[in-house]
Amino acid sequence: MTPKAASITTVAEAFFEACETGKGWEVCSAYCRPNATFSAQAEPLADVKTLAEYTEWMKGILTVLPDAHYEVRSFATDIERNNVAAYGIFYGTHTREGGPVPPTGRRVATDYVYVMQFEGDKIAHMTKIWNAGLALKDLGWA
Repeated sequence: MTPKAASITTVAEAFFEACETGKGWEVCSAYCRPNATFSAQAEPLADVKTLAEYTEWMKGILTVLPDAHYEVRSFATDIERNNVAAYGIFYGTHTREGGPVPPTGRRVATDYVYVMQFEGDKIAHMTKIWNAGLALKDLGWA
């Protein structure tokens, strides 16, 4: 692995872990440009336009799904395009207040991909690829 590949891979791994464990922007910001943007073609995230907003959204989800955890299935660095893609499965059970409905006790196992676009050694943009409709249905939220 080239030094550049090692650098952005290390940053992406640290960001991914912080984001997926609900550390929020306070911790995640260390790995990102201050104005890092976010996009997803997923209804629950339609109004989320910055990575700061997304990391705070994830922090909130972990309060509603307190047993939430993830499994990394693939982590790939594309030096030519200066990005890192992470594929994982997110698991959780809706047992606490805070979702769109009272706690359902239902579980979700949902596939997703983050594509983290770098400028230098910081994330400038992240796209989340996720079938939110199926996840919300599994949780009893749709």
